[in-house]
Amino acid sequence: MPHSPDDKKRALTRLRRIRGQAEALERAIEAEAACGVLLQQISALRGAAGGLMAEVLDAHLRETFGPDAQAAGAPPAADDLDAIVKILRTYLK
Repeated sequence: MPHSPDDKKRALTRLRRIRGQAEALERAIEAEAACGVLLQQISALRGAAGGLMAEVLDAHLRETFGPDAQAAGAPPAADDLDAIVKILRTYLK
């Protein structure tokens, strides 16, 4: 979860863009748009979701393994790393 106001704002902006793209895709399907148009919209939607994933993952990695986490003195738990690896494996399928 993005914690800083700027990170949160960027994540919400991306999410709203994804919602808009999903709604446009729904309208295109209802209008029986050509497959090429649908594929282009699906590709844009996938790219936007990937961008959101990358942004949230970046914030999480920095929070868990970054200088602030190291300054706190406690090393990241193996469970933290396992959770991130599991998420990445699921995402990359």
